[in-house]
Amino acid sequence: MTATDTPVIRILLADDHALVRRGVRLILDREPDLQVVAEAGDGAEAIALARTHEVDLAVLDIAMPRMTGLQAARELSALRPQLRVLMLTMHDNEQYFFQALKAGASGYVLKSVADRDLVAACRAAMRDEPFLYPGAVTALIRNYLDRVRHGEEPHEQVLTPREEEVLKLVAEGHSSKEIAEMLFISIKTVHRHRANLLQKLGLRDRLELTRYAIRAGLIEP
Repeated sequence: MTATDTPVIRILLADDHALVRRGVRLILDREPDLQVVAEAGDGAEAIALARTHEVDLAVLDIAMPRMTGLQAARELSALRPQLRVLMLTMHDNEQYFFQALKAGASGYVLKSVADRDLVAACRAAMRDEPFLYPGAVTALIRNYLDRVRHGEEPHEQVLTPREEEVLKLVAEGHSSKEIAEMLFISIKTVHRHRANLLQKLGLRDRLELTRYAIRAGLIEP
């Protein structure tokens, strides 16, 4: 494939580690049909850049501060429906994968093999084809079908976007007052969201909420 065969794919890259961004950018920019045109350190910055840059594809790390890649993917899908999204992660985890699909991502690439898979994933996304790292499909489908057979509904399906925001901030250690200020809501509303979270998820306290947020990919362990 050469630059004359296809238009250049303009890429927005988001990862909170500058070293990772540099490595990923090296992988992408050496391809004639791929070009990183914007870099972000978290999901919120990625959304801001998507508003001001012409981009075709967003490559998002799953676990980032302020706003995760999963949260950003949902926002970007609503903001720019034509924008393709790939999730980049160190976690080989089917729960994250299904969350990524629900967030609007068309691919899921492991950082450990990004040098092998990422370029192919970018091109697949622009062809509207899903991309999974090799060997993942069978295990993911098997695990998902097992859960369906046993009548298990993933907890994250019952959370509203606002409840998910509150959960993330609680798990990151912010006080109710800080959360209220960050989300422009009252402390009373924060307390109500927190009580709803505990009830919906069947959890008892902040520690259990934090553990759940880690499992759900909202924060890094």
